[in-house]
Amino acid sequence: MSAKQILPGATLGVLGGGQLGRMFCVAARTMGYRVAVLDPDPLCGAGMIADVHIQADYSDLAALESMAERCDAITLEFENIPSQSVRIIADKTIVYPVAESLEIAQNRDLEKQFAQKAGLLPVPYYAIHDDAGLQQAAKEIGFPAILKSNTLGYDGKGQFVVNSLSELIDAFASAGKVSCVLEKKINIQCEISAIVARNAKAELASFPVSENLHVNGILHMSIVPARVSAAITQLAIENASLLADAMSYVGILAVEFFVSDENILYFNEMAPRPHNSGHYTKDACVTSQFEQQVRMMCGLTPGDTRLLSPVVMVNMLGDLWPPEWSAIFEHNNIKLHLYGKKEARPGRKMGHFNVLAEDADSALVIAETVFEKLSHQAQSI
Repeated sequence: MSAKQILPGATLGVLGGGQLGRMFCVAARTMGYRVAVLDPDPLCGAGMIADVHIQADYSDLAALESMAERCDAITLEFENIPSQSVRIIADKTIVYPVAESLEIAQNRDLEKQFAQKAGLLPVPYYAIHDDAGLQQAAKEIGFPAILKSNTLGYDGKGQFVVNSLSELIDAFASAGKVSCVLEKKINIQCEISAIVARNAKAELASFPVSENLHVNGILHMSIVPARVSAAITQLAIENASLLADAMSYVGILAVEFFVSDENILYFNEMAPRPHNSGHYTKDACVTSQFEQQVRMMCGLTPGDTRLLSPVVMVNMLGDLWPPEWSAIFEHNNIKLHLYGKKEARPGRKMGHFNVLAEDADSALVIAETVFEKLSHQAQSI
């Protein structure tokens, strides 16, 4: 819709009240905006600090209309919001990202097709829609491979490593025989993320590229600057920018890549929102990804994304609860961020901390030492 500037005093909305919505609310309120949140959870973290919390399902028509009436612009916390809900809101007020961008990001096959057309290089894959496609997929891709469901997959969910046709058949059945993609399993040096911001005037800004370490499919640490070549760093930023421009995207777009052993940059997936791997920006950059999200949806100039300090971000999952807080607070260069969640569960993201140091290697040593203490404390209880 309009590229007009939306200024402090206006009301911004967010669909989704988890930690990403909460950090968006903090940024928006700090900048002088009012905030409305739509989330069905009465105890959602964003709802606790928003001006208004509408407790309803994301497809509730009355709730969507109420949000649209209250808000000068609306954004999304996560990509599994029904695209039809976004279209309903878009008829009444500004909403970013638009439904078309959301639908691309919600489907792995569409996402890979779109990325390829934009000039990116996806990992070799084959789309599977039914049993009849399994044998051809195995022939085209070979083994080992990874079967991934097309929709509703995140943090390693809906993914199966397969080493033979029989394993592929079993995995497809385990996935519920929904549409999937079979990806070639490549040998990688590392995974990296490039996060870009784009406003309605097509002004682009990119954050420093992060190197991401995962445990059990969930992001564990992000290291910034990423320990990759300048050429790979630049290519990742260029590719993410290409993708944003190809979608005429407005907002924060996070794009994940694999760097192969042969130093080839492969597109993995994108997220049309702030991303876990960008949490380091809250302390280590001039502008955080959440302030940038506000700026983009409000048609403002992108904020400065300079890295002020090397940093390592560490996810804190419910497995660590209750933490030994002194392990964090005995350091004067660690910034703690908790998400206001009342119940800790294994695998649940409860918070993160950022370690800032003179260089990434020093930050990583401290991050690993602190995490080890937290893990030891949790295991001893």
